[in-house]
Amino acid sequence: MKLIDGKKIAEDIRSEIAIEVRKMLDADHKAPHLVAILVGEDEASQTYVASKEKDCHEVGFISTVYKLSATTTEETLLKTIDFINNDEEVDGLIVQLPLPKHISTNTVIQHIHPEKDVDGFHPQNTGRMMAGMPAFLPATPFGIVELLKRSGIETEGKNCVIIGRSNIVGTPMSVLLSRNANPGNCTVTICHSKTPDIKKYTQQADILIVAVGKPHFVKSDMVKQGAVVIDVGVHRVPSETTKSGFKLIGDVDFDDVARKCSFITPVPGGVGPMTRVSLLINTLKSAKKEIYP
Repeated sequence: MKLIDGKKIAEDIRSEIAIEVRKMLDADHKAPHLVAILVGEDEASQTYVASKEKDCHEVGFISTVYKLSATTTEETLLKTIDFINNDEEVDGLIVQLPLPKHISTNTVIQHIHPEKDVDGFHPQNTGRMMAGMPAFLPATPFGIVELLKRSGIETEGKNCVIIGRSNIVGTPMSVLLSRNANPGNCTVTICHSKTPDIKKYTQQADILIVAVGKPHFVKSDMVKQGAVVIDVGVHRVPSETTKSGFKLIGDVDFDDVARKCSFITPVPGGVGPMTRVSLLINTLKSAKKEIYP
């Protein structure tokens, strides 16, 4: 079994991005500018946005965070997005999810200008991805593709099973791994809450990607010997063995499953760092006009 070190791979990519930023500055171009909007006081969202700020500073990006109260109206949020959409100094805009229940996530996503949608959620970027055109790819699937590529994992002709069909992970992941590309050229099956006998499918997977949102959902009897297992889930659970009183676990029961795998991602330190670094890649591409010239 080989551990896929997402933290180390993300560090390597940040180093590559920092070199590109220095080249831009040496050529008298401005540094890429990423803006995040945080609505409310959700602790996990605050931590995630703070991590994104740290990433930006590490590679030389300009980082701005707009913090709005949980009672902010949808109209006010959309006006804030309009202001950022029209700011030519801004290359990328993300609105941290989840949003308060009185605000429509779909409305907000569609309001972000596609050329600044570095989360890759806007329907225009989704459509371009489906058509095989240049697009900002959703951060988590993009990060997983990079993990596979940089770990030297062969995907062509492989049977890939994805558990979870969300628009953020499962569905775009299926598109990226089935397309005629490298990584890609997989035969992809998507399983979900209505799939009977999921084990029947997962046991056939050469590559198993788990984004089901249930702690330790995948056990060793669901996994083929020698499979590659990518765990997208992150769950905070109580622990008597840590100083903080909690620990992070994934959708995969790591201790039970790892012995059967050829490659597996840990939680934490697997997919999470790659999701964050994918935002940096997209923002750099935006600043260099590589997607929308």
